[in-house]
Amino acid sequence: MQGIVRKSTRRVEVRGLAIGGGEPVRVQSMTSTPTTDVETTLAQIQRLVESGCELVRIAIPDHDALNAFTEIRRRTEIPLIADIHFDYRLALAAIKSGADKIRINPGNIGGSERALEVARAAAQRNVPIRVGINSGSVEKDILEKHGGPEPAALVESALRQIELLSVVPDLQIVLSLKASDVWTTIQAYRSISEKTDWPLHLGITEAGTPFLGAVRSAVGIGTLLAEGIGDTLRVSLTGDVTEEVRVAWEILKCLGLRQRGVTLISCPTCGRTEVDLIPIAEQIEAALQNVKLPLKVAVMGCAVNGPGEAREADVGVACGKGEGLIFRQGQILRKVPESKIVEELLAEVDRVIKESVDGITGGTQ
Repeated sequence: MQGIVRKSTRRVEVRGLAIGGGEPVRVQSMTSTPTTDVETTLAQIQRLVESGCELVRIAIPDHDALNAFTEIRRRTEIPLIADIHFDYRLALAAIKSGADKIRINPGNIGGSERALEVARAAAQRNVPIRVGINSGSVEKDILEKHGGPEPAALVESALRQIELLSVVPDLQIVLSLKASDVWTTIQAYRSISEKTDWPLHLGITEAGTPFLGAVRSAVGIGTLLAEGIGDTLRVSLTGDVTEEVRVAWEILKCLGLRQRGVTLISCPTCGRTEVDLIPIAEQIEAALQNVKLPLKVAVMGCAVNGPGEAREADVGVACGKGEGLIFRQGQILRKVPESKIVEELLAEVDRVIKESVDGITGGTQ
């Protein structure tokens, strides 16, 4: 089966982590804590890291947040992106304080000269700039020309900013064109990907609550990734930031672009199901949420598709009347009562994980 052919883009480095240039699609998120609360922000960053986040963006709205950012940078190793709006001096100071990447919208940073000053400072320290174009912040003259934040308006705004900043030698750029409307976002990214080879950061801005936002992001981001467009992404959800990371990884896993953690296969249930499958699947999903080893786990409710799906998984269960057959890599291991399905399946997953670790370490741990 032929995989996705990704569009060629330039390679940008963020604290040693490469974006673009054929590197894996990188997963980002943003802290939701007050930046001035250093300890709480650091704790959230750690949760993000454990969830699989590779770059973390932090809002710096004022000098108090800047001082806190300096301390946060000192106490974590993950690449940090300073999110700056309106005050170019905060961007300059964040670069000096160790920001690994700067996110600005040149259109609201105080004019062309100030945007260029930030760009020169970033280039001197090999700090990439993400030029973030949002549908809510497109320049007035471009909005008037296109009659609103249409895809062409986002693209024109992005090209204007690239033209402005590209005069700075050695500047690294990452580009995003986000809208809350999925179709607008898709069209804008399709267009800009044909006009520039800078790496693209994907996202649906203000996507919504966890359910709505996950659906909109999967459709928008997933469509673009399937077309080979995109080098890094953030799923924007109104909820726990670790959910953003979980959804991002599921999108990448579905497209075969990256693998991390468990891929859970579970049937929707029907009149043939003779166990209480929904809570069984929910318990298994919750228990396996933080597993990092790429595994396929199947939780199937009846004898029609159940045995086949369970055999295809690393570990699976195919249920019958008040009981289930535990499978591992195509082999039936044992029959267990319904009350033991969760316990027995998780025990088998634990064995797979342990054997994988022992295989890597030679059994020395």
